[in-house]
Amino acid sequence: MRRRSIVSADCWNSSGNLKSSYTEQNRPIIMESAHRETFLITGGCGYLGYRLAQCLHKDGARLILFDTASPNQESPEDIVFVQGDIREYAQVEEAVRGVDCVFHIASYGMSGREQLNRDLIEAVNVQGTQNILRACVEHGVSRLVYTSTFNVVFGGQVIKNGDESLPYLPLHLHPDHYSRTKSLAEMAVLKANGTALKGHSGVLRTCALRPAGIYGPGEQRHLPRIVGYIEKGIFRFVYGDPSSLVEFVHVDNLVSAHMLAAEALTKEKQHRSAGQAYFISDGRPVNNFEFFRPLVEGLGYPFPKLRLPVTLIYFFAFLTEMIHHLIGPLYNFQPLLTRTEVYKTGVTHYFSMAKAKAELSYEPEEYNLDEVVQWFRSRGHGRKYHSSYISRFLLNILVVCASVAVALSFVQGVGG
Repeated sequence: MRRRSIVSADCWNSSGNLKSSYTEQNRPIIMESAHRETFLITGGCGYLGYRLAQCLHKDGARLILFDTASPNQESPEDIVFVQGDIREYAQVEEAVRGVDCVFHIASYGMSGREQLNRDLIEAVNVQGTQNILRACVEHGVSRLVYTSTFNVVFGGQVIKNGDESLPYLPLHLHPDHYSRTKSLAEMAVLKANGTALKGHSGVLRTCALRPAGIYGPGEQRHLPRIVGYIEKGIFRFVYGDPSSLVEFVHVDNLVSAHMLAAEALTKEKQHRSAGQAYFISDGRPVNNFEFFRPLVEGLGYPFPKLRLPVTLIYFFAFLTEMIHHLIGPLYNFQPLLTRTEVYKTGVTHYFSMAKAKAELSYEPEEYNLDEVVQWFRSRGHGRKYHSSYISRFLLNILVVCASVAVALSFVQGVGG
């Protein structure tokens, strides 16, 4: 299997140094060890994966980044890239040889049109995770940290300050296949805790982190889509109760949680995280749309005043998914919203960090969207002119008419 070096600009400032959040004063220490440990990160070329790799490298660890994506820049020779697919066991098996710990971050189907590709979601999230677990057992990897999601317990119901005692949401109640498969994968990971390693002494120890929505400068999955909606004039309304609360996690807080979780799987830490799941966020519940207000206004756009009910937007998302199901094979368009995204952004659900703080010593730092706004502005985003009063008026009329049309179709559907 081909191995090459990889680098990303995500964790570096304009001077070529690690960003301030990775300074000696506040970065978590993975552990002190007599030898340089080797970490495999699946999805290592993604936003979180590479951010984690940079911080581990700062601690002196050896890094193997396993991903389908090809690198386009060079980095230190001891950061190694392995191009592969977690659906292929032979490729996974080769990648884990000689590894001390695996961070299993790779997944598929989190948002947008990806959520509608059920077969690929199943293959990556379930089969891929089974391949990782099997390879760890076969080749003596003693630690695995799995990146899960809030969604394993959430399916649109209100949750206030929930904790890890909450049961998994019944699989048939998940509104999307991504959440369903992430639940199955997390169950498999935690069940594998304590499995004897073949041909090696010791057992496999596993834990799972359940992060909130990730944000930070350079995030490429959600924020560009939001900024695209803002710049195209689509972000003309908000929805849901203004008192509804959700959570987010800055990428550097999530990196810290991963490192602390891996450390807590070691003998030195009494394997305290083994077999456990942890909710991870910034610990500051906030209304979803108010959270993004600084981004909207920071790019020079007005914040929407029109507020619509969640039920109406959910119905619109349902219709969009049905249309995608019909014409997706011919035209794989990007849905404005999926049903799961409506729930995740418009329905209250937030969780306690007490367990993560007590068992992992997780202490999230405070961040805001200033860096995110600066990142987008430095790349040419932001309002460059003010549209005329007439064009704004016509666009508002169009949005209102579309909303009324959807509402009427909903009423007629219920009446029929």
